[in-house]
Amino acid sequence: MAEPEFRATGVRIGKRLRSLTRAGQVRISDGRLELLTSYGSEIDSAPVQAVRASRPWFGPDGRATADLNGNRYLLTLGDHDPAPGEPGPPAARHFIEAVRRAAGRGD
Repeated sequence: MAEPEFRATGVRIGKRLRSLTRAGQVRISDGRLELLTSYGSEIDSAPVQAVRASRPWFGPDGRATADLNGNRYLLTLGDHDPAPGEPGPPAARHFIEAVRRAAGRGD
C-alpha cells in the first residue's frame, strides 16, 4: 500500500448534531478519502473526485465539511498546524487543499 497523501489523527468527526468519534482519522490514499474511528473502523469512504470539501460559513477556523456519498460530515481539525514533532491534527485548510490536489481540481 502506498504512503497516504494526507493523514490526520485526533479529528472529531460528526454528522449533523451527532458526534461519531472524538479522536478519528482522516486519510487520503490511492485516490480515496477515508473517515475512520479511533480504532480504525471505517465510517465512510469515497473516491476523492466525488468528495466536496469546504469550510463552513460560520464557525472556528479548525472546521471543515466533507460531503461523501450524500452525507455531510463536520470535521474538527486543528486551528493551526502543530509544531514539528508535536502531536495533533493539521489545519483544516490543509485538508481542503489535499482533497483538491488529490482530485486534480487545483494546485
